[in-house]
Amino acid sequence: MFWFLLIAMVVVIAAVTLVVIGGSDTAALPEAAPEQLVDPLPLDRPVGRADVDALRLPVGMRGYRMADVDEVLGRLGAELAERDARIAELESALAGAQATASGRSDMFTKPGEESGR
Repeated sequence: MFWFLLIAMVVVIAAVTLVVIGGSDTAALPEAAPEQLVDPLPLDRPVGRADVDALRLPVGMRGYRMADVDEVLGRLGAELAERDARIAELESALAGAQATASGRSDMFTKPGEESGR
């Protein structure tokens, strides 16, 4: 009885091992496709807070995939640089408009009149 159980156990272990390592023509576990960035940042409009909140980066073997992270960080950096340039442009235009407006307020006063009245 002992020998029968020992031989049966060896046969079962051998069968399981062959199935796991792919001893047949069809693989027991199909190859999984690598995860890809499903919903990248929009290209046709500026990136918004909701886009960044909804962004989910795929995980690779040892963490996040570097190519996807580099792409997202590059795009966000470009968007921030563009917005900073636009803000600086608008602030200088506003400062110029305020300087022009303060210079024109003296234009309507007559010489000798005080502007405090």
